[in-house]
Amino acid sequence: MKSSRHFTFGVLSTFLGLLALLVSACGGSSGTPASSTPSAAKAAPADQQVFRYRIVSDIGTFDPALDQDTDSAAAIQLVFTGLVSQTNDLEVVPQLAASYSLSSDRLEYTFKLKPNLKFSDGSPLTSQDVVYSLNRTIDPKTKSPVSNYLSLIKDYDQLQAGKIPTLIGDSLLAPDPNTVVIKLSKPAAYFLESLTYPTSYVVEKKLIDTYGAQWTDHLTTGGGDGPFKVQTYSHTTGITFVPNPNYYGAKPKLQKIQFLIFDSADTNYQAYQAKQVDITIVPPQNLATAKSMPGFINVPQLTTIYFALNYLTKPFDNIHIRQAFALAINKDLLAQSIYKGAYTATNHIVPQGMPGYNPALTGPAGSTTAGDAAKAKQLFQQGLQEEGYKSVADLPKLNFTYYAAAQSTKQFVTAIIQMWNTTLGINVQQQTLDFNKLSDLTDSSANNPKGLQMWRAAWVADYPDPQDWTSLFFQKGADQNSFNYGQNNSSTAAEQQQVQQQLAAADVNPDNTARMKAYNTAEQALVNDVALIPIFQAASQYIINPKLHGLVINAEGSFPPDSWANVYMTA
Repeated sequence: MKSSRHFTFGVLSTFLGLLALLVSACGGSSGTPASSTPSAAKAAPADQQVFRYRIVSDIGTFDPALDQDTDSAAAIQLVFTGLVSQTNDLEVVPQLAASYSLSSDRLEYTFKLKPNLKFSDGSPLTSQDVVYSLNRTIDPKTKSPVSNYLSLIKDYDQLQAGKIPTLIGDSLLAPDPNTVVIKLSKPAAYFLESLTYPTSYVVEKKLIDTYGAQWTDHLTTGGGDGPFKVQTYSHTTGITFVPNPNYYGAKPKLQKIQFLIFDSADTNYQAYQAKQVDITIVPPQNLATAKSMPGFINVPQLTTIYFALNYLTKPFDNIHIRQAFALAINKDLLAQSIYKGAYTATNHIVPQGMPGYNPALTGPAGSTTAGDAAKAKQLFQQGLQEEGYKSVADLPKLNFTYYAAAQSTKQFVTAIIQMWNTTLGINVQQQTLDFNKLSDLTDSSANNPKGLQMWRAAWVADYPDPQDWTSLFFQKGADQNSFNYGQNNSSTAAEQQQVQQQLAAADVNPDNTARMKAYNTAEQALVNDVALIPIFQAASQYIINPKLHGLVINAEGSFPPDSWANVYMTA
């Protein structure tokens, strides 16, 4: 997602990312309970069962249909659930559903709901609510930027184009209150995984009918079906969550979760030291000291930090100029000098640890991540000649746009701009924007020659399949294809479109081994073409309150809703 659940422009200071790291505290691993307290630790009294966490500004949205960033997803996943979820081993299991089955032609899923489901206000939750929610996400009137997670549903494109009024009764069926049938347009091995994304979560129609576009400001009255409900929500101070008494699963032990708004990761670190919050990201400048503090943890994440280049803006429609920009960056030096070894330099789009990771992948200069200044200069001059530029002075004005959640982000961008200046002799201007503004401008860059030129972002795994990193980004018309890969008039456009066809074939290939190999081949072509510039695979360093106990989550940084029953503060 863009995250999507997991699209982010700044440091990975997200609630899900923070919790993901608890898995490895004190030697834990995916699927294994871990915390900084003994397993027999006594729970604190109810009035102390409060978990405090800070977010960078207000969340982007509370609407599952609109979710495309990590902080929003964190709030949404506390309050809403869907038909299925993932286990700690990244396997799909029923959630609102009690069971599901697939037809012999692999085109129809039938879900049986758990009995007596209710929304947080006590209203019944039935199959009609499920199909309403799915249809609402796809309906163009909702303007979901991430409806593509449901694009496998039959006639998705017809509803998106306004050619039919609804999918309910067509490919979304509710034959009885406890049965949901979803028809697909084509077989796809990753469909159930895509249903774990918040776009498929179930919302209460009554609340939306009553309050319209402002319905999420009224979640205190109901509307959710997850383990928590909203007690208070202020766009300026934060959100307070309390247990949902009508939750169908095991009830949370925590009596309150607080999302408190702050302005940077550095501020959050100071707040943790002042005991105002229970978990914090460690800024790189504090890493050496933090390593000796109780509750310090370091865990690699399924996250790729990258730079995006818009194929429709000059001069990035030229492959040799794109390659020159990529090779002028010494990723190894940045990882050490800016992030003190906290991140790992990479040429990969699909990160290590994901199914479909390709250890044999190479970058534009082979396996090195240190760049190649000489080759960058040669390619840059070649690109200038191809475009008719007599010198760098003829280049259009170059702008790099990013969201700076921490001082290290500014240092990181400044260092890369200096590398481009030193190696290529160019000047690049910086522009910083807030998260939501940058997200909007990124979306509007699709098919837009006047869109953003260059920007920094990161992608966090939505589901454990390389389709989430390849087709979802680079297919023609894909919501995340703001770089305009394959939808441009550059000299390599035809080759890009061939890669898009290969991705489309891989998406429906029932042979999983062959499918993974096809994604590997496509990823190598994407890297060769500099569809984007991968910089780091992220790792995160955090300090958690030693009193926070019992959380078990998966390697993707998400966790089953029922796991909240095992999370508590010790005395």
